[in-house]
Amino acid sequence: MTAGCDLDTGTVGIGTGPVTPQEVVAVARGGAAVRLGDDALAAIARGRAVVDRLAVADDPYYGVSTGFGALATRHIPADRRTALQLGLVRSHAAGSGAEVEREVVRALMLLRLSTLATGHTGVRPGTAQAYAALLNHGITPVVHEFGSLGCSGDLAPLAHCALALIGEGRVRDAAGRLRDTASALAEAGLAPVTLAEKEGLALINGTDGMLGMLVLAGHDLDGLLQVADVAAAMSLEALLGTDRVFAEDLAAMRPHPGQTRSAAALRALLDGSEIVASHRGPDCTRVQDAYSLRCAPQVHGAARDTLDHTALVAGRELAAAIDNPVVAPDGRVASNGNFHGAPVGYALDFLAVPVADVASMSERRTDRMLDAARSAGLPPFLADDPGVDSGHMIAQYTQAGIVAELKRLAVPASVDSIPSSAMQEDHVSMGWSAGRKLRRALDGLARVLAVELVTAARALDLRAPLSPAPRTGAVRDLVRDHVPGPGPDRHLAPEIEAVLELVRSGAVTAAADLPPA
Repeated sequence: MTAGCDLDTGTVGIGTGPVTPQEVVAVARGGAAVRLGDDALAAIARGRAVVDRLAVADDPYYGVSTGFGALATRHIPADRRTALQLGLVRSHAAGSGAEVEREVVRALMLLRLSTLATGHTGVRPGTAQAYAALLNHGITPVVHEFGSLGCSGDLAPLAHCALALIGEGRVRDAAGRLRDTASALAEAGLAPVTLAEKEGLALINGTDGMLGMLVLAGHDLDGLLQVADVAAAMSLEALLGTDRVFAEDLAAMRPHPGQTRSAAALRALLDGSEIVASHRGPDCTRVQDAYSLRCAPQVHGAARDTLDHTALVAGRELAAAIDNPVVAPDGRVASNGNFHGAPVGYALDFLAVPVADVASMSERRTDRMLDAARSAGLPPFLADDPGVDSGHMIAQYTQAGIVAELKRLAVPASVDSIPSSAMQEDHVSMGWSAGRKLRRALDGLARVLAVELVTAARALDLRAPLSPAPRTGAVRDLVRDHVPGPGPDRHLAPEIEAVLELVRSGAVTAAADLPPA
């Protein structure tokens, strides 16, 4: 079970069962607090009792009384085991590069805490509560871009978080200030933890970083695909395209769920459009539109189906207890390979493909609106005085540059295993790298869609006196609240950024007011 999210208090309860994707977003982005449930504390205590028994046993047990990785053959005497755990955390906190975003660090910490709460890792209840306290006080360890191979899990990122738990390293406080950990903990009234047997290993051996990025990416892409439908509808109107190809019976002949949903969204978005109605009759000479218009439900829909698959993977991983060794339900402590990030790495790589393709289709629609030979009467580049003015010419260049980058980011990271740890870890997932590039790809898709929306809004204005559909018109009006209408050349970059913020905030989809799928 899970204690669930109390929306009144903004607290996510952590039980022995999985947290939900919505709870991950609430903690990572919304700053929600966490609370360990009674079931979790009881399970943690039971798991710890097993480790305590093994710690005094004559036989060596991996992670309890032995070294780690390729050094697992060495038996560690009892008086050196605190030093063993401390050295593990310090040595594994070896990341380098740019600082990872706060939301990613908070997501991975929540997910590590969720695994600790299962009772399968052998940590003490006080250690889990201290980890929760870091989240609740807004103390975010500094984690670096490079350091994880995705096997055994996200070692370096998680080690930097464990380093903060023991009072070392650097953190960001609740105000975002860079601090040394000891002073930040003292100011918050928190004491550093002295790690006992198995705890250092339990704190760093998981897929939590890559899983956190997958959950956040899924949330973001779901919203961006709604924006892609809105942008496609606006562009279709601007280009005098037809909505007949989105008919329900035609979509039903190819019953992919995502395609069905996108076609329904486009029908709703275009319903009541004077522009579409103006050329819907028997005198219309256009037989069919270009693929970037006609096939939008097929591409956007396939992206949605891909997203649904990766949500299934994320759901399974959220329900997992990733550690090595684990305290099994029958009380034995067993080594395993569940820390390998392949399932999550594949999903992250899979999502990068439709992200690139949806952006590519968006760029093609934008280019069509700017090309006087293909725009059904719109001025070249939507310029006020073509030749004197360049209109949106270079905005499309920006799209093209981003789309080219997205194609490179779509190359999978998970096929690029590299051996480590003296060939003990001879095949790794690179799931963390897949997550990092997917985050960059999603940022690119949002920017490409923002350019299309700015361009389509301008093109719709140029179709006056004909009016767009109520829903696309509402989005055009939202854009107009932040970006002026057609006219002589202006500084375009701030306008693109303004609409990008509308995309990211959900304002575009809210204005479209689409009915539930």
